[in-house]
Amino acid sequence: MDPLAPLLGRTLVLVAHPDDESISCGALLQRMREPMVVYATDGGPQDEFFWGKYGSRENYVALRRREAQAALKAIGVCDMHWLADSGGRQFVDQHLFRQLPVAMEALRKVVAERRPEAILTLAYEGGHPDHDSCNFLGRQVADEFQLPVWEAPLYFRRGDDNILLQEFHSTNGTEIELVPTPEEFRRKLAMAEAYASQKLTVSMFEKNEREKFRPMAKYDYSRLPHSGQLNYEAWQWPIKGQEVADKFQEFLHANQRAGSAR
Repeated sequence: MDPLAPLLGRTLVLVAHPDDESISCGALLQRMREPMVVYATDGGPQDEFFWGKYGSRENYVALRRREAQAALKAIGVCDMHWLADSGGRQFVDQHLFRQLPVAMEALRKVVAERRPEAILTLAYEGGHPDHDSCNFLGRQVADEFQLPVWEAPLYFRRGDDNILLQEFHSTNGTEIELVPTPEEFRRKLAMAEAYASQKLTVSMFEKNEREKFRPMAKYDYSRLPHSGQLNYEAWQWPIKGQEVADKFQEFLHANQRAGSAR
């Protein structure tokens, strides 16, 4: 049996931003019978550094939506969803951890309506706070709906300047490596090319043909992803890893209180 069989049916792929899906699982998506891609944020940070040349954050967000549509079209996937469309609020890039209750409610609605057989999301690795938030949300909704949940790595920082791409920070023996066929890799590159606004980012991953997956590890969300320097802290974003972990704990404690009251 194909070790990736649990992900080859009706799978909900939860990612943080447009382009995450092409990098993390662009080949695997082509093997899924009924993939549905859910984007947790709108892909537009508040900082003008990211969207300045496009005139406004709104223009940038609209562009990233169009790019995502083109990327998925390149591999024949048409089932895509933006969490904001179910949540009724914007989920701003870099700030998903601050909106976990609303995001969870939106994700819960999508899962209840679409009835996936499995969930694939991003690893808890300290590369980007939105990636870590997707891991957290993926675990919560999978447990609630009793679904298998898997994860894929994107990047994390090891040492001062060394960023590791598509490697799990620590392994547990359940990791599976997918080697795309030449045609699958060609289509994956076509996905990457659709993200013209993210060319600098996606170009870092273009030579990395292989994708890695595993059943999601058991994480203690009260702890940081690892003891080394978190990548977004190294980038000097105004976000600390402990802030993110604290929001995870706040969410879990609120859920426990609500459960006790019922």
